Amino acid sequence: MDYEQTIMQIIASSGEARSLSLKAVRTARAGNLEEAGTLIKSAKESLTKAHKVQTGLIQAEGRGEKTEITLLMIHAQDHLMNALTVRELAVELIEEVKERKAFEQQVEQQLKGSVN
Repeated sequence: MDYEQTIMQIIASSGEARSLSLKAVRTARAGNLEEAGTLIKSAKESLTKAHKVQTGLIQAEGRGEKTEITLLMIHAQDHLMNALTVRELAVELIEEVKERKAFEQQVEQQLKGSVN
């Protein structure tokens, strides 16, 4: 695989992870927490793919192989860091949704109890 294809793998896997993370948040907000968890797990798997490719490039450079720093490489690194951040924030937002839903259920139970 050539250098540009390797870099494109980072971009593609990172983009997929970012999209899955955002979809997980929307899914959680819609009330499907189980599916949101599955989406976040898939996002993690995509990030792992991107990270493995990145690690391979770093190891090659460590062995003395010349790595050309191109705008495309910088773009790939930007995509990866963005996807990592979005996933971390998505995990936190999903936890907030879980807490809100639990609170809403508590309020509903209390309201039902006060009516009876």
